[in-house]
Amino acid sequence: MKNLLTDIPGVRVGHAHDAAVASGVTAVIFDRAAVASADVRGGGPGIRDGALLEPVNTVERIDAIALSGGSAFGLEAGGGVQAWLAEQGRGFAVGNTLIPIVPGAVQFDMLNGGNKKWGRFPPYRDLGYTAAAAATDGAFALGSVGAGFGATTANFKGGLGSASAVMANGVRVAAIASVNAVGNVNVGDGPWFWAAPFEQNNEFGGYGLPSAFTADMLAMRLKGGPAATAIENTTLAIVVTDAILTKPQTQRLAMIAQTGFARAIYPVHAPLDGDIVFAAATCEKTIDPLYGLTELGGVAANVVARAIARGVYEANALPFAGALPSWKMRFGKQ
Repeated sequence: MKNLLTDIPGVRVGHAHDAAVASGVTAVIFDRAAVASADVRGGGPGIRDGALLEPVNTVERIDAIALSGGSAFGLEAGGGVQAWLAEQGRGFAVGNTLIPIVPGAVQFDMLNGGNKKWGRFPPYRDLGYTAAAAATDGAFALGSVGAGFGATTANFKGGLGSASAVMANGVRVAAIASVNAVGNVNVGDGPWFWAAPFEQNNEFGGYGLPSAFTADMLAMRLKGGPAATAIENTTLAIVVTDAILTKPQTQRLAMIAQTGFARAIYPVHAPLDGDIVFAAATCEKTIDPLYGLTELGGVAANVVARAIARGVYEANALPFAGALPSWKMRFGKQ
């Protein structure tokens, strides 16, 4: 186990970014089409093929998921991933035509200091293609990479994190998260992560929680402060399991796993967020449809919380005047 999304067999992850733009794309590729759905809680989502993921709709399986910066411009990243999959002969069969199915979601990183004057066409389609072509089933980078390259939180640089777990019945579940939250992932301005109770093997510093909570620690810290009017935020997450699930069960998994956002971000699911959890099942191992799914969702929520904390813990500050510090700049152990 690598404590990464690629601990699920048949799942690949690739990143691409443009340092000058200060934005990027992460592609999650399934070697075989996976059953998938999603749960949206944020007040300002930006989603590609979101309706397709509803359990009442026909297509059950997807080939990949694209996560991107760039706000609505970033929705083109899915087209780049789709183009790469088409070259591999992948897709949903309609007659003698194959249509790669690539849902996705975006986050707002347009005010982070990068040069967003890219000309007629934004770079996200090309970044999506590059991320898909780079996808690996081994270890992949965390922090300021891919979709998390330009991400920020209220007080520290955001980023991309991942985590995984194995249940007692052998079923695996893992998550990847790009953290661009309107709120805090840390308690106050200290080194502690809200997700500390779920941390494993000091994966985000091992600081635990403070011995007591002060009013200042519980005060709301919001990106942009009271003057914020734009939808400048969003945490994107993908949960994948090797359990055998139907499409409605996969949506339920996404709904339970979304609890991990509340365990790791304060506050969360705000009007200025576009928070979404995608869930996918590679359908290898049988679980009980009621108790087993509930237990799987609980573990998935913990894994999501850990992935969010790791995204901030592993991030590096952007090289622009006034850029937010990274967590490691303030608290990293030398």
